[in-house]
Amino acid sequence: MMWCEENYEDDGYSKFPIQTTHHNTSRTKMGSTINPAFDSTLSERIAFDETKAGVKGLVDVGINKVPTLFHHQPDKFDKDSNLGNKNHIIPVIDLEDIDKDPSKRKGIVDTVKEASETWGFFQVVNHGIPLSVLEEMKNGVRRFFEQDTEAKKEFYSRDRSTSFLFNSNFDLYSSPALNWRDSFKCYLDPPKPEDFPVACRDILVEYGKHIMELGILLFELLSEALGLNPNHLKDMGCVEGLAAIGHYYPACPEPQLTIGTPRHSDNDFLTVLLQDHIGGLQVLYQDKWIDIHPAHGALVVNIGDLLQLITNDRFKSVEHRVVANQVGPRISIASFFSTFTRATSKLYGPIKELLSEDNLPKYRETTIADYDAYFVAKGLDGTSALMHYRI
Repeated sequence: MMWCEENYEDDGYSKFPIQTTHHNTSRTKMGSTINPAFDSTLSERIAFDETKAGVKGLVDVGINKVPTLFHHQPDKFDKDSNLGNKNHIIPVIDLEDIDKDPSKRKGIVDTVKEASETWGFFQVVNHGIPLSVLEEMKNGVRRFFEQDTEAKKEFYSRDRSTSFLFNSNFDLYSSPALNWRDSFKCYLDPPKPEDFPVACRDILVEYGKHIMELGILLFELLSEALGLNPNHLKDMGCVEGLAAIGHYYPACPEPQLTIGTPRHSDNDFLTVLLQDHIGGLQVLYQDKWIDIHPAHGALVVNIGDLLQLITNDRFKSVEHRVVANQVGPRISIASFFSTFTRATSKLYGPIKELLSEDNLPKYRETTIADYDAYFVAKGLDGTSALMHYRI
């Protein structure tokens, strides 16, 4: 290993003491597959990676231009999205007294059904998680990312199997352009709190318990919306695992040139998102990007690919993204119901009770691990991994 003073002046890397390695022709880096199409920028990607300071590190040293490595092409739906934002608002569902009033529960189930079949997204309020827990979870994410870089380095890795993983851009070596965010990933069920950083350890464990309880309720409502027994999706294994990703989106000097998170759908059964007041989350609806405005105390819920698969397209896993912003940092934490890399050999396919001569299976069966592996290998390229499994 040697010290290197390659000139990354235009991209802001030169302000870091960058340690690089003599590399052979291996197509992996720190456990990540390297896409040979991006060999021309490989040295820049390595330099950025080895700072272990992430996008926040670039902002902290005072860059005023977005490095070219982060430049994204405009989305084809951007042009008409401002009009769409004014005309559409995703459903907000009030869960208060849901277990006390059967008629209200039926109304909620009907709203969940409509939202899941059309939007693939909805927000929930009065969901039972105390506001104090939500605020402390956001504070915990912020505390972790705003620690000194040296304190965070022990968690920096690209090994997806670790209990707590911190890095910038999970797909650093395989994506056409980098995204304006830093992230951590951990497993909340089952948790390994001894592996979590002190800055957010206790609240991750507490928050995970609350999200699991809410998830069980949501899967009951989704089961009922399909005309099934309330425990049907739970009994299928939809709540057997829970992972979380905390995102830190620093303020961006040129937000029109980059993206926080590119357009994608989620590779799970269901996602529950806690976001702060900054905004930036958008969902693709009728070929327009619609803002999901933060609401105090609300959680954003969206259907994942696996739920679309097992419901045979009844529920929609919809593309969404996070735009960069001159205001920041934006804090969020997304909780994903799936077992991911810890999955078993259990096969998932369209639910038999939903099928008929007029509604034949649209997808072949797959394991969660196989779907996750294909999703990761494909990358966030604006296409759905579901198409690979379509009959």
